[in-house]
Amino acid sequence: MQADHTHMWRCCLAVIKEMVTEAAFNTWFMPIVPLKYEDHKFTIQVPSQFFYEYLEDKYVDILRMTLHRVMGPGTILNYRILVDNSAKLTVDYPAQETAPSSTVKPTAKPIKEAPVNQQNPFIRRPVPELDPQLNPKYNFHNYFEGFSNKLARTAGEAVSQNPGKTSFNPLFIFGPSGVGKTHLCHAIGTRIKEINPEKRVLYVSAHLFRVQFTDAARKNTTNDFINFYQNIDVLLMDDIQELIGMDKTQNTFFHIFNHLHQLGKQLVLTSDKPPIDLQGMEERLITRLKWGLTAELQRPDYELRKKILNNKISHDGLIINDDVSEFIAENVTENVRDLEGVLVSLMANSLIHNKEIDLSLTKRVVSQAVRLEKKQINIDLIQKVVCEYFQIDASVLQTASRKREIVQARQITMLI
Repeated sequence: MQADHTHMWRCCLAVIKEMVTEAAFNTWFMPIVPLKYEDHKFTIQVPSQFFYEYLEDKYVDILRMTLHRVMGPGTILNYRILVDNSAKLTVDYPAQETAPSSTVKPTAKPIKEAPVNQQNPFIRRPVPELDPQLNPKYNFHNYFEGFSNKLARTAGEAVSQNPGKTSFNPLFIFGPSGVGKTHLCHAIGTRIKEINPEKRVLYVSAHLFRVQFTDAARKNTTNDFINFYQNIDVLLMDDIQELIGMDKTQNTFFHIFNHLHQLGKQLVLTSDKPPIDLQGMEERLITRLKWGLTAELQRPDYELRKKILNNKISHDGLIINDDVSEFIAENVTENVRDLEGVLVSLMANSLIHNKEIDLSLTKRVVSQAVRLEKKQINIDLIQKVVCEYFQIDASVLQTASRKREIVQARQITMLI
């Protein structure tokens, strides 16, 4: 059965391709080299320890199911992990269970080169496409421009057109939670992939970066980790303030930053505060964060909130009167997430209680999401309301006019 191992792996790839995204397929499955199949053991070669660990973490269930489907239950998967040109590591484990990393051990006779007709994919082939981890629903088409985000949005579009070739490198975007930092990050990455599909773009949160580094340090695969990030063309890191106080992680990111920047690769970073206020961040890293453009995302203004609401209402197929949307836009002012949350709550209440979305329901829902400010009642407000009702100018209340509507308005104002 040994001669059939290549055909068997092609059958496995056909199954896997239907289960993962194209980018993930090209990144994590195409570089795998089938070596042999005998005695119900299927041996594959992977490029590095980091590659092996990523497969184990993210795709072990897919591999297990595919092996059972193509080769039958009980198949044992044997990894051959390429370390360098003169040595490899191998690990065997049954396809139906995951082996602990401690079972990785050197082969008795290190293999000095790949078998005949087999190639090391990272040395003899171009670096495979990277799954960018982007959410396509966050794009520039639904990232509406207003006074509060004009600078950041304009800079983001410029970076998207010419990543790494503008003075906006790094592009550092900061602002409070919920104002659109993550949306803008994904929009930039999505536009870059549309224009330059060959670019290796990656969106990652600083929290995930920190976890990955800690795991790599624990498993002694830090070099693989650094090499992985140094091969990226556009790095979009969200919430970089998560690295505060993590000295070793900051040091590693510092070297990755330097490498990418020197090669003209694009960096886009977000934070809840500007670089100068990142207390606990290394000074040399703060200096680099300020090399490019620092753009603030402020809380959305009224006009921008209206645009966002109208788009969301249209997208969800809701029927909402203007007075309802205006009330929401006037009172839900902190961030976009609150706006979207109010609409979701309105839709749920309307469906569950079979009730029309009116101003009364809206006020109740909004009061549960945000603190409504009570307007201060004073003489000016009273005069304004009364005069609007009688359709007269407020200045005439102070005159000696005896016209009926003016007298009534004057008396009502005095009584209130």
